[in-house]
Amino acid sequence: MKAIYNNILRSISEDKKGLAVLIDPDKMIVEKASGFIEKVNQSIATHIFVGGSTVDDHTTEILVAQIKKHSHLPIVLFPGDVSQITNHADALLFLSLISGDNPDYLIGKHIKAVSKLRDSSLEVIPTGYILIENGKQTSVERVTQTKPLSRENAQIIVDTAKAGALLGMKLMYLEAGSGALEPVPNEIISFVKLELNIPLIVGGGIRSKQQLNEAYDAGADLVVIGTAFENDEAFFEELKAQ
Repeated sequence: MKAIYNNILRSISEDKKGLAVLIDPDKMIVEKASGFIEKVNQSIATHIFVGGSTVDDHTTEILVAQIKKHSHLPIVLFPGDVSQITNHADALLFLSLISGDNPDYLIGKHIKAVSKLRDSSLEVIPTGYILIENGKQTSVERVTQTKPLSRENAQIIVDTAKAGALLGMKLMYLEAGSGALEPVPNEIISFVKLELNIPLIVGGGIRSKQQLNEAYDAGADLVVIGTAFENDEAFFEELKAQ
């Protein structure tokens, strides 16, 4: 069953954009999740992503089960480690950090995940993950011990994305990182989109509706926002569903 991926493709064919609210299990108090999720439900969000670079064991499973009680939006795992995989979610971004040269995050973690996924009902979506520098070190950079690609070299970013697509990735994710000082430049989003025939996800550093719309206009099919909502839940007011 590939309902979530097919729905993304259908939305693109209908010229509809997606918004994923990213929830980090280590930053969300489970007892307060229902109030936060209610704001998500009233917004234009189309997906809920759950994950973080470093998360305590079982925290993700507990949080996802709680979210399920309060929202009908698809819950997609955005894991930093195998321990964050739970069957309570609907889908899993099977992330390969193709911008880095750490074999553990290119394929090593994936091999360890197979035993959990073999009999799982999760929809597994192969996703190329490209980290782009934003002006400060991110948790992804620190945990994976890899360097982000320079925003000054658009061609290597484009070529990396294209290589991932040729390898068979179903989604491509351009990531500036959690709490990024600057989002992925719109010019880079446009250049990458021109080379791809798969959906493009963009995340990191987006803090306003204007930046969100600019990312959409540049070619992002689905935008991920996390820190902006963590720091200011009033941001949901700007993104209320009509």
